[in-house]
Amino acid sequence: MDPQSIPAALRDIDQWLCWQEQERDGKATKVPVDARTGEFASVTDASTWSDFETAHAGVTTLDASGVGFVFTEADSFVGVDLDDCRDAETGRPDGWAKEIVQSLDSYTEVSPSGTGYHVYVCGNLPAGRNRSGHVELYESARFFTVTGAHVDGTPAVVNERNQALRQVHAEYVADGSPSGSGSHPADTDGATGHDLSDEELLTRARNAKNAPKFERLWRGDTSGYDSHSEADMALCFLLAFWTGGDVAAVDRLFRHSGLYREKWDEPHYADGRTYGAVTAERAVRETSEVYEPREQEEVETPREDRSPTEAAASSLKSESRSDVESLAERMLTLDAKLASQKTAIERVESLGDEVARLRAEKEYLYEHLIAMERTQDRLRERVTELEADIADMEGRSLVSRLVGR
Repeated sequence: MDPQSIPAALRDIDQWLCWQEQERDGKATKVPVDARTGEFASVTDASTWSDFETAHAGVTTLDASGVGFVFTEADSFVGVDLDDCRDAETGRPDGWAKEIVQSLDSYTEVSPSGTGYHVYVCGNLPAGRNRSGHVELYESARFFTVTGAHVDGTPAVVNERNQALRQVHAEYVADGSPSGSGSHPADTDGATGHDLSDEELLTRARNAKNAPKFERLWRGDTSGYDSHSEADMALCFLLAFWTGGDVAAVDRLFRHSGLYREKWDEPHYADGRTYGAVTAERAVRETSEVYEPREQEEVETPREDRSPTEAAASSLKSESRSDVESLAERMLTLDAKLASQKTAIERVESLGDEVARLRAEKEYLYEHLIAMERTQDRLRERVTELEADIADMEGRSLVSRLVGR
């Protein structure tokens, strides 16, 4: 990396850390690391960040994979992450990615994998979702791996591109389904969303067949669940359905529920992700069916001319779907509990290693103490011998003086 290739506007802010690639559950994960201590860093804890020089030096001293820049609400920087859009061998970009890079016209570099781009701009993200398919936009509580591999033809500085950023968000992210002839990245995160307001969604959720369950969770009632976390997941599962699989909407609505607590915004994972972000993302990822306003209205609109057989079949279908939802909720809550237990086990193992180290250190100190005591005994014996010799010499000297008289 050539440090000078990174814009001074980024290098001059003390929002840097190191990162280490680790394998978690069979997948490569970029873990943030405090450049000064080598301990895990957090994208929401400024005490674990440093200046660029310290982070750059930490890559060598800590044997880290690279440096990273943290985006915060206090700065005006926005990071645009374009994945799987560049041929690592030829360097040729996909058409949609080239369009985005050219429209943003700001400092751009190649990602560590060589198959994507990171674009840095100044601006503000519009409200709503911030990712769709291979396009992700971040302005706070995230870090970008910084390579310094500047893309030829793009500016060497970070430019203010608020209008262009909004256009990219509207065309590639906001609606969750790229327009045009299919040259844009496909939406692979399962989120679709719709145009209903939060109030309309809540009204429809409160009029659904499982409204009592929704109301209990919305009020913050955790009865019937083994833990508060299981209740959180159950409500997120319902919100994922009603919001059409929109992670941002799930997060926004959950914050207005009675279940919301400070834990929602606390980092619970090594890569800095919060408990709430992961809970919302898991709920959306595991929700196979989402609410579609027009289709739902057709299904739930009462029909007076339905036969008893049709009504019974419809009822049976609804009950079966309810059973599937219950099983899916249970699976999600068990997954959350397993992840929590896994974290606890890792902590216990870490404490076990620390105890073993302290025991070994104790044994060493004990042996060192015994050796010092033995040395002290020998010194005491030598002092006694020297005192005896001195007394003998003094006695002889006295006798010599008396004889001389």
